[in-house]
Amino acid sequence: MDVWPWLSAALLLLLLLVQLSRSAKFYAKIGLYCALCFTVSIVAAATCLLRHGGRTVENMSIISWFVRSFKYLYGLRFEIKGRQRLDEDRSCVIISNHQSILDMMGLMEALPDRCVQIAKRELLFLGPVGLIMYLGGVIFINRQRSQTAVSALADVGERMVREKVPIVPVVYSSFSSFYDSRTKLFTSGTIKVEVLDAVPTRGLTVADIPRLMDTCYQAMRTSFFSISKTPQENGAPAGPAAQPAQ
Repeated sequence: MDVWPWLSAALLLLLLLVQLSRSAKFYAKIGLYCALCFTVSIVAAATCLLRHGGRTVENMSIISWFVRSFKYLYGLRFEIKGRQRLDEDRSCVIISNHQSILDMMGLMEALPDRCVQIAKRELLFLGPVGLIMYLGGVIFINRQRSQTAVSALADVGERMVREKVPIVPVVYSSFSSFYDSRTKLFTSGTIKVEVLDAVPTRGLTVADIPRLMDTCYQAMRTSFFSISKTPQENGAPAGPAAQPAQ
């Protein structure tokens, strides 16, 4: 039995659905994005192993190069303001706002080389995606077991406390003009990224943590609405949620 006519008909039907249905376009692009992540992870993993032989943060520059190429396929542009604040020769903690699965592209656009990232342990088991994250030196934490998470971050935390490194907030503008999972919108667009001034932590104690968190939150919230041009509902919408990125 000749299957080519059936395959051709199925392909034509799929193309027709994509053209006619906004939801079909959305899920087709999401599916392609996931397929790209898995495929590119395999190629990037092989490249990292050939270049550096195993797990090292040096692999992040290779991973970043692959991920940054996604923007050309999806018609996304990144405008970054204040990048020089990440180029300074110092240790720091980077925090950024989380919006969707597209965050990864934004992170790779802004984060400097040799940036150690923190991720939930579940991502380690996503096949080639988990493998490439492991090779990139990502620190995995089990959020269900707080004791394990604390142990995994002990070395990082010790240096942060000892050196009182500054916090550098990185804010990404709203994706809502081109990406919205509720309305199944997924088109091309521009993402504005702003690297804010470092928030000093030297001399602070545990008692100062709530005030430090609020300082970072308010600065990121103000920047988010400024670069997103998003109207504030009733004058007090929820601002961006700050998630650890380094």
